[in-house]
Amino acid sequence: MTKHFAKKLRLGKANRKTKWTPIWAVVKKHGQGKRIHPSQMTAQRRHWRRAKLKLKARRAPKSHLG
Repeated sequence: MTKHFAKKLRLGKANRKTKWTPIWAVVKKHGQGKRIHPSQMTAQRRHWRRAKLKLKARRAPKSHLG
């Protein structure tokens, strides 16, 4: 697995945590009368300009140790 591909896998996993909640989940949690934005129920906010993901590189084993 190449380094570039591993980064894409980590980004894809992080992207699944940033999706907006479906509208029916908002109704189920807060009731019919509440009008809140679906993004308020997601755990991790993400915007292409404002907030970048803080992903650390995976630790590679030291090659001189065998």
